[in-house]
Amino acid sequence: MAIRKILSDQEPELHKKCHYITKFDDKLSSLLDDLKETLADASGAGLAAPQIGILRRAVIVINEDGEMLELVNPEIIEQKGEQDGLEGCLSIPGRWGYVLRPMWVKVKAQDRNGNWFEVEGEEMTARCFCHEIEHLDGHVFTEHVERIYSNEEVERIIEKENRQKGRRRS
Repeated sequence: MAIRKILSDQEPELHKKCHYITKFDDKLSSLLDDLKETLADASGAGLAAPQIGILRRAVIVINEDGEMLELVNPEIIEQKGEQDGLEGCLSIPGRWGYVLRPMWVKVKAQDRNGNWFEVEGEEMTARCFCHEIEHLDGHVFTEHVERIYSNEEVERIIEKENRQKGRRRS
């Protein structure tokens, strides 16, 4: 396993469509292990293979239980509801934006051995599924936002939201 360099959104590889994975071998296992280690090191919520310069359809998403899900050739097959929330990206550090995403998503994918399975998630997990799968088609979250926020602006927004929540409980 190795920690890989995460590409920035200025890198052309991040904006290319990825190839489907057809060989389920040691090379794929190494890629998935590297994605997991890189994600853990970066303290993110998800990571896609093109973010480390590999144009293959593989992503890692951390679900609401803190489990790292390996998704090979993932595809969203069902979605419900909507949520509008702040989103960031390891390839676009220090920039955030409000992105409208489904509240619940079901994904069909393969595991590292080629076996098909389905997994679902809501709220943050659903957001991560959508965000990471978009990377596989060469897209980034900034394509969906009206405005980009800095880290400092996001901190102020979160502080304000927390104060408002505190007032509602009183």
